[in-house]
Amino acid sequence: MPALSPRLWSVEEVHALQEQDPGSRYEVVDGELLVSPAPRRSHQRAVARLLRLLSDFVEPTGLGEVLVSPADIYVDGRTSVQPDLFVLPLVNGRLASDAEAVDPMLVVEVLSPATARHDRLVKRVLYQRHMVEYWIVDLDAQLLECWLPGADHPHIWSDRFIWSPTGQVGQWVLELPEFFSAVLGKG
Repeated sequence: MPALSPRLWSVEEVHALQEQDPGSRYEVVDGELLVSPAPRRSHQRAVARLLRLLSDFVEPTGLGEVLVSPADIYVDGRTSVQPDLFVLPLVNGRLASDAEAVDPMLVVEVLSPATARHDRLVKRVLYQRHMVEYWIVDLDAQLLECWLPGADHPHIWSDRFIWSPTGQVGQWVLELPEFFSAVLGKG
């Protein structure tokens, strides 16, 4: 029996699927279709809290802006992803316009049971190919994995996570036990 090649999806086809089923998230990486259901409340709490905390650091320092999905990044004919949260740098000291293609300096995914494989394997390879820092927030294990560009393995944090963006004087600190307690409804 001949080997079957997997179907390769285009960004246009994926956008059409999204219009038909807005209750799911559709993404495509190198032609591979990634589908995930609507996230859990704890997932959304984690994204919302990270948005607030990161914005309070990123925006006053002039580093850039923090955005959440749905928003497509790395768009080409066969790739379009919508990370949970990402940091875009300023362009010549200002926010990028909608028409400007800007690579994020940081991408964050909060794991869900339905997205773990995609986030840890498919998307990680994509983000590493684009040399972007990548965080995976694992609510079940209460860990933060930090993948640096070119790394073969992540740094794993369970207590205090410190982010020192390149070229910045300040540091952003996330107390993980308090963070997880708040987003999981334990505190």
